Amino acid sequence: MDSKQLTPQLYVAGQITKEDIPTIAAQGFKVILNNRPDGEGEGQPPAAEIEAAAKAHGLQYIYQPVVGTAISDENVEEFGATIAACANSNNGPIFAHCRTGTRCTILWMLSQAKKQSADELLATAAKAGYSLEQVRERLELLGKQSI
Repeated sequence: MDSKQLTPQLYVAGQITKEDIPTIAAQGFKVILNNRPDGEGEGQPPAAEIEAAAKAHGLQYIYQPVVGTAISDENVEEFGATIAACANSNNGPIFAHCRTGTRCTILWMLSQAKKQSADELLATAAKAGYSLEQVRERLELLGKQSI
């Protein structure tokens, strides 16, 4: 399990297992945000299994499944609202995961497009190891909506 920091309050990672939960808790995370739908891949642990382990370690668990190839504006708004609510209630840092971390990163970038430029968001993603230039056009469109 290798998490990547996007902000002081948000880290992203690929698929986790219940065996990863003690390490996540020991690293100081307070919230696990799962953006991967159940049954997406072979061998993927069910969300309920991860949730039970998270709760057993005192972590808040949020299940917001998003299909990576069909990220809707509603998905973006829900993700943005969730990370904002966690930050406002000091329930962070947040450990968000999906299959590879890419989907969580895209959701974060899109949720921040009205606050930061596409260049800034893409640079942050790249620093974390995600090359997501294919999202630039959508970021720029969302950024124009803030004007």
